[in-house]
Amino acid sequence: MTEVEFHFNVGDKLAYSCRLLRKARAGGAKIMVTAEPHLLAQLDPMLWTFSSTEFLPHCRSDADPATVAVTPILLAASPSDPAFENSLHGVLVNLGQGVPEGFERFERFIELVGSAEDDRLSARLRWKHYKDRGYALKKFDLSIDQSSRAEHA
Repeated sequence: MTEVEFHFNVGDKLAYSCRLLRKARAGGAKIMVTAEPHLLAQLDPMLWTFSSTEFLPHCRSDADPATVAVTPILLAASPSDPAFENSLHGVLVNLGQGVPEGFERFERFIELVGSAEDDRLSARLRWKHYKDRGYALKKFDLSIDQSSRAEHA
């Protein structure tokens, strides 16, 4: 069954995503990031520039299928896209407001939740959705644990 984690009170979801993805990639994971298109458009250049000494190899879901197949980090509006049916990405990171269709295909699923009220409200609904379906949920509250939870990934 998919392991579901919530990282709450994330100050800057995009910057935190970069650190989280760097850590997961260093561990050899293949990762898919899902969010609304405007967030993915902001994250894309950040993955190339967030560190002056490294970048995170990634591509968007509309890239050539051969590129998608070999790229460790994929940015996609939806993991349920038929083009990714046989995707071997083991980690899904959700920056969006809804429950991503197809999240159950992943070994590990990480929800990032900011401190804005609308983000927190939609996260509560997603939490209830997963809990009602029997998923064991892990919670990491960044307002309590100020050490970088990205180090946990």
